[in-house]
Amino acid sequence: MSMKKFALAAVFAVAATPVMAAECSAVVESNDQMQYNTKEIVVSKACKTFDIELKHVGSMPKAAMGHNIVVSKEADVTGIATDGAAAGPDANYIKADDARVIAHTKLIGGGESDKLTLDPANLSKDDAYTFFCSFPGHIAMMKGTVKVTD
Repeated sequence: MSMKKFALAAVFAVAATPVMAAECSAVVESNDQMQYNTKEIVVSKACKTFDIELKHVGSMPKAAMGHNIVVSKEADVTGIATDGAAAGPDANYIKADDARVIAHTKLIGGGESDKLTLDPANLSKDDAYTFFCSFPGHIAMMKGTVKVTD
């Protein structure tokens, strides 16, 4: 192989690397207007773990405008939210040991952040997953889809 062809092949290999590498984390911002900045999180099964960082970019305290991210199967969302409201803010609006919850962050206020970690091996491409805020009343505006890919 000529030096020119070798150099060209090396350039293409380096350029293709980011495309082939799985993105194994996401950052989701929440605000004082009860909004996330995204409606979809894509989780690759190629990742060993997948981190979701929640950043509250607003200024209101968590008692007034707290947010979290809860990941569950779509069919479990209403039950988790209902039971979470009864659990209250000290429990991050998540019922203790709720097996329907795949992962969740703590409840955060303006200027705070928290992370959760998913195990993509435990997620099926055939199931529908959702992420949402379990603070009472927020789910109407603060939810999205978790899409599982190869």
